[in-house]
Amino acid sequence: MPTDTHTQRVLNLASQKGLLRASDLDAIEAPRIVLTRMTAAGLLDRVGRGLYRQPNYPVTEHESLAAIAAKVPQAVFCLLTALQFHELTTQLPRQVWIAMPRGSHVPRIDYPPIKMVQMTGDVYTAGIEEHLRDGMKLWIYSAAKTVVDCFKHRNKIGLDVALEALKDVRAKRKATADELWRYAKICRVANVMRPYLEVVG
Repeated sequence: MPTDTHTQRVLNLASQKGLLRASDLDAIEAPRIVLTRMTAAGLLDRVGRGLYRQPNYPVTEHESLAAIAAKVPQAVFCLLTALQFHELTTQLPRQVWIAMPRGSHVPRIDYPPIKMVQMTGDVYTAGIEEHLRDGMKLWIYSAAKTVVDCFKHRNKIGLDVALEALKDVRAKRKATADELWRYAKICRVANVMRPYLEVVG
């Protein structure tokens, strides 16, 4: 029966990838209706629109980021979400913060809740790191770029958060003063950050 082979192929793919997108089925030539049947049979869990995983698949702290990366490949995790990823904050953000190129629409995602910041040119492209989590490539700003972004968006997240991040990034040696300075120039917040950078050295 062809359906059984489809089911098996989808299960193999799900165990390889962790999170499965409906579009991933095109590669194994399985019809998408298989996902609906497998979810009804309890072989897959639907974790978001067009996103599935096996019920026994271990849930990780990065699953919500992987779910967003699957849906919105050009999203770069930034600000509070990137701070949390780099272990530079005690804040637990209620939303996942993403940066998108200027002119982008806010992605329609039911879960997790997202907060989008638009960035242009170098401010968007500088400092992007690629991390592999839950079988997904995540784009996340480097620790230095994230701290500088916090100063740039201090009205949105609070100056206290930016200052805490700056102290932490230096104390944990996750960024050099030169790196911070370079991104401060790119993001045009060098004058804002200068006095604080001098204090933390």
